Amino acid sequence: MNKRYFTIGMAGHIDHGKTTLTKALTNIDTDRLKEEKERQISIELGFAPLYDDDEIQVSVIDVPGHERFIRQMIAGVAGIDLVVLVVAADEGVMPQTKEHLEILGFLGIKTGLVAITKISKVDEEFIDLVHEDIFEELKGTVFEHSPYVLVDSLEHKGIEELKTLILHTLKEQNMRDAKGPFRLPIDQVFTVKGQGTVVRGTVYEGMVEEGQTLKVMPTGLTVKARQLQVHHQPAERAYAGQRAAINLAGVDKDELERGDVLVSSEHFIVTRTIDVAIRVVENLEYLIKQRMPIKCHIGTAEVMGRIVFFDRNELKEENGEILCQLRLDEEIVTKRGDRFILRRPSPQETIGGGWVIDPKGEKYRFGEKTIESLESKKEGSSSDRIIAALVEGKSLTIDELMKRTALTEEVLKDELLAAPFHLYNGKEYALTRVMEEIEEDLYDRLRDYHHQYPMKQGLNKAELLQALQKNYPKSLLDYVVEQAVLKQTFKRKGQYVSTGDFEPHVPESWQKRTENMLDALKQDKLKAEYLTDYIKKAGIPDHLVPDLKRFLEESNQVVSLDDKFYYHENVFSDAVTQLKQGTGSEFEVGQAKEILGLSRKYMIPFLERLDAMGLTDRVENKRVWKIK
Repeated sequence: MNKRYFTIGMAGHIDHGKTTLTKALTNIDTDRLKEEKERQISIELGFAPLYDDDEIQVSVIDVPGHERFIRQMIAGVAGIDLVVLVVAADEGVMPQTKEHLEILGFLGIKTGLVAITKISKVDEEFIDLVHEDIFEELKGTVFEHSPYVLVDSLEHKGIEELKTLILHTLKEQNMRDAKGPFRLPIDQVFTVKGQGTVVRGTVYEGMVEEGQTLKVMPTGLTVKARQLQVHHQPAERAYAGQRAAINLAGVDKDELERGDVLVSSEHFIVTRTIDVAIRVVENLEYLIKQRMPIKCHIGTAEVMGRIVFFDRNELKEENGEILCQLRLDEEIVTKRGDRFILRRPSPQETIGGGWVIDPKGEKYRFGEKTIESLESKKEGSSSDRIIAALVEGKSLTIDELMKRTALTEEVLKDELLAAPFHLYNGKEYALTRVMEEIEEDLYDRLRDYHHQYPMKQGLNKAELLQALQKNYPKSLLDYVVEQAVLKQTFKRKGQYVSTGDFEPHVPESWQKRTENMLDALKQDKLKAEYLTDYIKKAGIPDHLVPDLKRFLEESNQVVSLDDKFYYHENVFSDAVTQLKQGTGSEFEVGQAKEILGLSRKYMIPFLERLDAMGLTDRVENKRVWKIK
C-alpha cells in the first residue's frame, strides 16, 4: 500500500479563528450543532477532508478551544499526526493557548505549524512585532522552531501557502502503523435511520475492512463492520491515520460510549492499573498529593482514578519525569507508549501528562527499589523492546518490528541473532519461549485427548490448532508442530497428530474382554456374525463400539467386508491365500464360492474388499489377480 493517510488538528484559544480557518482550507463548516452556531464556539470535534490524491489523504480535526470542552479537545488531539497552532494576530498567545501547548507536549506531538490569523486586523508594521512576541511565548515547546504562515481566513490570504506547507510537512513524515492489529478509539456514537449503530474515530493503527469481525473493548462485545465511510464516502477499507465512520452490526447504540475501543485482535491489554512516566505543568496552583483523585484522559476515554507515588507523598514542582502509577476506577485499553493527560477533577485544571511504561502494573512497595524497577522498565533495552513487541504481536517481520520498536534495521538484525528470538519461514520472528509455550499447550491438549480417546490415532491437526489460532498466527502454529514432529515430541500420521510416545490402545479395563471377543471372531472363521454382536456378547459398552471398531481395523486386527461384517485378520489372510492357490491368474464368483465354501451373503463383500485393497481387479464377470 503506497498511499498514506494523515489527520491534522487545529488547536488554540477560543475565537482565534480555528473553525474559520478550517472552512477556508476545506470549504466545510465544522460547526454542526445548533448550539455551536448560536454561541459561535466549537463544542464537539469537527472533521473535514483537506486533501486527497494517489499519494496522500489528509483530514482536519477542529478541536474546541473553550476550557469547558477540554475533554473533547484531548480526544481529538490524541489521534493526530500534525498540529496547526492557531494564534490571532490581534491577541497573541493567550492562557488557553498555553494550556493547549502543554497538552500537546504531554501527548507527544512532535510536528507543528503556526498559523497567525486575523492579520487584516493589525497594521503591516505591527506584524513583525506580533510574530516576535508569539515565538517568544512558544520557546521550549514543539512550536519553538516551527514554520509559520500569516493568514486571513475571511479574505483567503495565505490559505494556499498554509495548505502547501501542511502537505509538504506530512510528505516528509511516516504514517501510523497500518500493518499491526486494528485499533480505533471511539469518540462519537450515533444512529442512522435504517442503518443502525455508527461509531466514528481516528484509526490509531492497523486497517479495517468492510465485513470484518471486531471486538469492542473493554466490554468484549463482538461486532461486525457492516459498512465503512471515510470523508462521508463509502470505502472498503480504512487505514491508520484516517477518520472513519463504521456502521456496526450486532450492537445497540446504548451499549457503546466514547472511550470504548474498537479492535481486531484480543492482544490489546485491558487494565485498570498502569505504570507511567509523567511530567507536571509549570505553574501548579495546588499540591498533587499521594493517592489524590485524578481524571485520566487516554485515547478518547475519560476515567477517574488515583495517582500513586513510590518516592514521595506530595508534589508541587518538578522539571523531570516522575515514575508512578495510576489506579483507575474503570478498565481501559492501552499499550506501552500510549500518551495521556491528567486533570484535577476539582478544582478543574490540567496537572500533567505522560506515557504508559507498562499497561499491566502491579502493587509495589513504597521505596527506591520500586523506582529502580520502574526506571528499568522505562528505559527498556533494545532487546526488551523487541521482546515486548513479540509478546504482543507473537510473530513479526523485520519491517513490523521496526515500526513497533522504533529501532533501526541494523540494530534489529544484530539483536535478533540472540537466543530469545527465533527466525522461521525465512522472514518471521517469534520468541523461543512463546514457541515453547505453544508446544507445551499443544502437548497438554494431545495428552488429554489421548486419555479421553485412547483408541484413536490422534487429534485432527486442524482441530488441534483451532483453539490457539485466536491468539497466534497459523504460520507459527504450523511451524511449532513441524518442529515437534522432527524432534519426535509429536507424531503425525496423515491428518492426525499425537504425542511422540503415544500408541493407540484399548483401555486396560476392557483389554481382556476385547481379546475374548477377537478369539470368538477368529473361531467362527469365514462364517462370522455382525461384529457388534461379538462386542455386545463380550460385555463391552455401546459408547466404546465406534472407537473400538475403528481401532481394530486401523491396527490390522480385523478386516471389514462392509460396515457390519468383519473377519479376523488371520482368517482373512488365510482365505486370500487359499483362494490364490486354488485359482489361476483369474477366477469367477462361482469358482471362489466352491473354494471358500461361502454363501453369496459373504462372498460378494469379500470379493469387493479384495478389489478395494488392490489385490484384484474386476473385469466384466471375472476377477484378475494383481498379486503374484
